[in-house]
Amino acid sequence: GISNDTTVVFYGDKNNWWASYAFWVFQLFGHENCKLMDGGRKKWVDEGRELTRQTPSFPAGSYTANARADYKIRAYRDQVLAHIAADQPLVDVRSPQEFSGELLHMPGSPQEGALRGGHIRGARNVPWSRAANEDGTFKTADELRAIYEEEQGLNPSDNVIAYCRIGERSSHTWFVLTYLLGYPTVRNYDGSWTEWGNLVGVPIEK
Repeated sequence: GISNDTTVVFYGDKNNWWASYAFWVFQLFGHENCKLMDGGRKKWVDEGRELTRQTPSFPAGSYTANARADYKIRAYRDQVLAHIAADQPLVDVRSPQEFSGELLHMPGSPQEGALRGGHIRGARNVPWSRAANEDGTFKTADELRAIYEEEQGLNPSDNVIAYCRIGERSSHTWFVLTYLLGYPTVRNYDGSWTEWGNLVGVPIEK
């Protein structure tokens, strides 16, 4: 039932990781009317709001997909290599254990998906969860600026690439920098560590 002019509201679990990823994918195809429900399903449930197990039905919509505009918000391996060579900022949003190479995946998850551990050379480690409150909502703009700008030295004029393991956690950080802090040039490297950690000859630090 979605058409080009439909307002689509995304929400999910895990503080809206996958909701942010779905939002990002819709932006790749130029869907303008997208929103993210602050707090996701967790906050909705915690506040005792109504849930249902019924599957809704909508009349079919008419949708014309735009040509995908990857260059605006998506980074590929070769672009990451060029980013490193130009000494531009990379944000690794994984856990400190993944960043250091101690783990290949999130703590408590199967340690698989990459041959090598560590992080892309020169990346800052800012776990995605630092942008979220305990109730799943986003922190205020002032709190976010304190993390990304005062602590990590980012600037709104920077050309930023964010990455994680498969691109879902980094889409959360992409959303924060793009929509909550107004950074105009932020890209999500969705190949992330699953690609980088399996490549031969790319720069890796631990």
